[in-house]
Amino acid sequence: MHLESLTNSVTEIARQAGDFIRQERKDFSSDKIEYKGLNDLVSYVDKHAEQIIVSSLEKLLPEAGFITEEKTTTKIGERFNWIIDPLDGTTNFIHGVPTFSVSIALKEYDELVSGVVYEVNLDECFYAHKDGPAYVNGNEIKVTSTDQLKASLVATGFPYYDFGKQAAYINLFTELMHSCHGLRRLGSAAVDLVYTACGRFEAFYEYNLNAWDIAAGVVIVRQAGGEVVNFSGGSEVLNTRELLATNGKITQEMLGVIQKHFG
Repeated sequence: MHLESLTNSVTEIARQAGDFIRQERKDFSSDKIEYKGLNDLVSYVDKHAEQIIVSSLEKLLPEAGFITEEKTTTKIGERFNWIIDPLDGTTNFIHGVPTFSVSIALKEYDELVSGVVYEVNLDECFYAHKDGPAYVNGNEIKVTSTDQLKASLVATGFPYYDFGKQAAYINLFTELMHSCHGLRRLGSAAVDLVYTACGRFEAFYEYNLNAWDIAAGVVIVRQAGGEVVNFSGGSEVLNTRELLATNGKITQEMLGVIQKHFG
């Protein structure tokens, strides 16, 4: 398996799904919304986009299984598994807010080896694979060299159904408001990650995340020279439901603030 050519093929699949999402957004109406749980929205667009992705990836790497948000397939692979969020930022999509993306990663055993995130509205396709550079639309990207939190722009996400850590989150948010250039909440963790990878943000943190929200973005941040850890500073993030991605220069400063509130 040649990771570079495989990743390039996945960018085309992500764009195909993105084209479908972009077209459906033009005539989308609120009566097509379904609820998976409290404030956990989905529509036929998510499900059909996932079917487009899965059917194409099955041809690309027949032995691979899938870990997908919408559960349109239950096939699990022994060595390879694709991790897919067909529409990251569904709430944005439903309300017409133009920040949502397609996220596709490949895991070999327990290691993430390839990631593609396609931001549909700006037509920006971010991608990277193990041992290679990170790119957006063919141009190599790198994290910033900013080495102080006070000079950084930081992204986060807000809890929308699990409010058990709300007080800690608000206290952390308040402290960071006074400690950096600003805080942003775009509504797509995949986009937050790739914006960190290409230097638009210095850091992104969030808790209560699923593997499909972050897998592709994690690959891209790391190959762009950044660092991705959990709130304890460990490298395992797919199953911890908490994540800090940085340019690698402000990791310890960010962890110091986070651990005061999420110790």
